[in-house]
This record gives sequence, structure tokens and C-alpha cells, in this order.
Amino acid sequence: MLATSRKLLYAIPATLLFSVACWGQTTSLEGDVKGEDGKPIQNAVVKIDRKDIKGAYKTKTDKKGHYFHAGLPIGTYRVAVEVENQEKDSVDNVRTKLGDPTPVNFDLKAASARAGAAPAGGPSDAERGMTAAQKAEYEKKLKEQEAAMAKNKELNDAFNAGKQAATAKNWDGAIDAFQKAAGVDPNQHVVYGNLADAYIARAAAKTGAESQADLDKGIEAYKKAIELKQDDPAYHNNYALALAKEKKFADAQTELTKAAQLDPTNAGKYYYNLGAVYVNTGNMEPAGEAFKKAIELDPNYADAHYQYGIYLIGKATTSPDGKITPPPGTAEEFQKYLQLSGSGQFADAAKAMLQSIGSSVETQFAAPGQKKQAPKKQP
Repeated sequence: MLATSRKLLYAIPATLLFSVACWGQTTSLEGDVKGEDGKPIQNAVVKIDRKDIKGAYKTKTDKKGHYFHAGLPIGTYRVAVEVENQEKDSVDNVRTKLGDPTPVNFDLKAASARAGAAPAGGPSDAERGMTAAQKAEYEKKLKEQEAAMAKNKELNDAFNAGKQAATAKNWDGAIDAFQKAAGVDPNQHVVYGNLADAYIARAAAKTGAESQADLDKGIEAYKKAIELKQDDPAYHNNYALALAKEKKFADAQTELTKAAQLDPTNAGKYYYNLGAVYVNTGNMEPAGEAFKKAIELDPNYADAHYQYGIYLIGKATTSPDGKITPPPGTAEEFQKYLQLSGSGQFADAAKAMLQSIGSSVETQFAAPGQKKQAPKKQP
């Protein structure tokens, strides 16, 4: 029976989590809206339109002219303010972040001054009274602004094309589009992060030298994303998992530890990933420590309980009469998994493990945090 258990241990590898976004992390925006008289505007409508993936949100300012919108996915947004159904000002390419809200303020007096464009054929308010040299400098800045806007449009068009191709799992198209975006602006970390994801996904669909080439390119793209945005835990996580595919386990552990330090809220999941890296390469002792740490940080992390139970059952002893004796706490780990995720992906395996060590399988479980009824037992 113990041999069977150990076969199960290697037959059901730990699942790696490749995206922080799938854990439901959200961000927020806030700011103040002031009118042309310098006073706060109440009930101004703030429109928040996501650009990298389609999404639209809306909120209003309070009596102090302040607005706040939480629950936004990490992404790039266009934020605009409307007063009496007219858009008065906007800020493009706002990138939200984990932690404190991203500030976006509006000063309609300054916006009005910026918008002092001349009617066709005549000078603007800003140009009146300028010397020839001042006017030349003014026109130079206008041309620079127009060039910057054109560049932003090219960048956004290429990036959005890459996202659409990635959604359709067209990895060739995604890579081409993200490479074009990187050529337009080589300082956008989100471009390299998505390019890396696309390379890694395409590598999984290939074999041999072609797969290795894409894996190498994906790792280089993650390194570039981290160089530009060192405090993004998702990049460290995904980079680590790519390194693990190349069997660079020490480097992978370093990156996952960084991810956990940068994002303590999800540290349990990063340590789970670290354990998964070790399980899938047969390094069970460090895997057990990583799963144990994941449970300490997140006691309701069902899969971590299952994997730690697998680690413990691998240390079981077998008597001459065939009786299996696992370390103390082994059955409790499988029971905890079933309690937290009774029909999860490892449910059948957890029940089989309990039966192999002669423990009962509870057939009724309460949801976490609820009082559990007296369980029925089956042998």
C-alpha cells in the first residue's frame, strides 16, 4: 500500500499558479476634482475605461470633490471627468498598482488653459502677446505633444492587438504584436511581461530545440520586465516558474521568495508555487517545508494541505505485516483538504490516501468558518 501511495504522490504533481491576476487581486483609483473657480466639484462623474482588456467603470465625487473607486483589476485605464454631461478633462494610460490607490486629480482651470486652442486661421489665447521666439518654442512643444500622442496610439494599438491574439491563444500573433509594441517604447514593463507570457505559452506547445528557444526568450523578457518594474510580484512569480522549467531551482526559489516579500497577502500562494517546483522535480524535503509555510500563512489554502499531506505520507513506515504508519498529523491534512474543498481536484486522491493508512473519510463537511455537523463516517 505504501508503494501505491508513493506512486500516487508522483502521478499527481502540484499545480503551478502562473498568474497573480487569477487570485482576484484588485486595485483602486482616487483623486480630487476642482472647478475653474478652484473649488471642489460635487457629483462630477468620473469615468474609468480599461484599455488593455475591455472594461468600463464609473463613480462620482463627494461634497469635497473627492472620488474613490476600488475593486479595479490591475490594468491600464483612461480616466475622464464629466460635469453636466460634458467631458471636461481626461488622463490617458493610467496604470494601476497593488497597495495604495493610484492618484488621478483634475484641475479644470488648468485643463481650460491647456485647451485654449485657436479657431481656424487665428491665434490661440496662449499665443497672443508672444514674441517670435516664444511663439516658435510654443509651436515646437505642440509638435512634440502631437508626436507623443501618435506614439502612444501606435503603442496602444500594438499592445491591444497582442492581448487579443493572446486571448485567442494565437501565440505567434501575440508575440509579433508585443514585439512591435516594445519597438515603439522599450520602457513599458507590461509589454515585456505579456511578451514573456506569450513565449512561455508557445514553448509549452512545442518540443525540442524550438521549445527551448521560446523558453529562453520568455526568460529574457521576464528579466526585462523586472528590470523596469522590480516591485511587481507577478513578474517574479512567473519568472521563477520559467526558471524552474530550465531546472534553475536555486534562482527560482530566490524569485518566489521575492514575490512573497513584495506581496505578503498572497505569500501563501507563492510558497505553494515554491513547493510545487520542488515536488515536480522530486525534491520532497524542501517541498514539505514550503507547503508547511504556505499553510502557516494561509490556513484555509486547501491544495497546500493536500500537498503537505502527500509529503508526510511519503515519510510513512511499513511494518512486516504491511501496516502503514504515517507521521502524526498526516490524516488531519487530508481531512482538512476535504473539509475546505470536498469536491476539489485532489478529492479522490485524498480519500484514497486516507483509506490506505486506515483512516476514516468524513462524508459531510461544513464550509470554512461554519459550525460543522457531526460527521458521518465510512470505513
